Amino acid sequence: MVSRMQLLLIRHALPLRSEVGQGSDPDLSEDGIEQAKRLPDALARFPIARLVSSPQRRALQTAQPVADALGLTVDVDERLAEYDYGLSHYTPIEEASQEDLQRLIDGHLPGGVDEEAFKARVIAGVKDIVDAADHDDTVALFSHGGVINALVQHAMQTPRLLCVQVDYAGITRLLKSRDGRLGVAAINGTEHVWDLLPRNQRW
Repeated sequence: MVSRMQLLLIRHALPLRSEVGQGSDPDLSEDGIEQAKRLPDALARFPIARLVSSPQRRALQTAQPVADALGLTVDVDERLAEYDYGLSHYTPIEEASQEDLQRLIDGHLPGGVDEEAFKARVIAGVKDIVDAADHDDTVALFSHGGVINALVQHAMQTPRLLCVQVDYAGITRLLKSRDGRLGVAAINGTEHVWDLLPRNQRW
């Protein structure tokens, strides 16, 4: 029985790559669809009261199997969108340029992204979601690696924005303390999709 409000942060499942001019909002890939199908069982132990998603398709499509299983609707919050929202195309991290990859390794978002504005937008959105929840609610948020890192950094006060590994369909859990702060309870649970993660398929 949950005695305090908790957030389940679920990164979207594996998307397709989009080419320049196709926008940064691709659909899920075949493996991504399978990853998303495993989420209802992976989340079954949590008493989820509300589902909230980024407006981007890869997050919404990841949320849908959970919504279907629970009979809940998916609320959309634009503030949960990734830092690439509105760009000309989507490039999976595995195919990032050397320059952007080095920035990510160093804990920063790709060049041209206003990190402080991005973090402020995400944190404000999640604060509103938390404030609207009852004290013992569990809310599942379907979002993105950058968004989840921004929230973990805010909770843990780490010096780097990109401070944790967040895999496709990985589950991170935050708990609300009595003083209203969010603390990190678990990061990047992936047992349910271990065999479908690109980094594990290379072994």
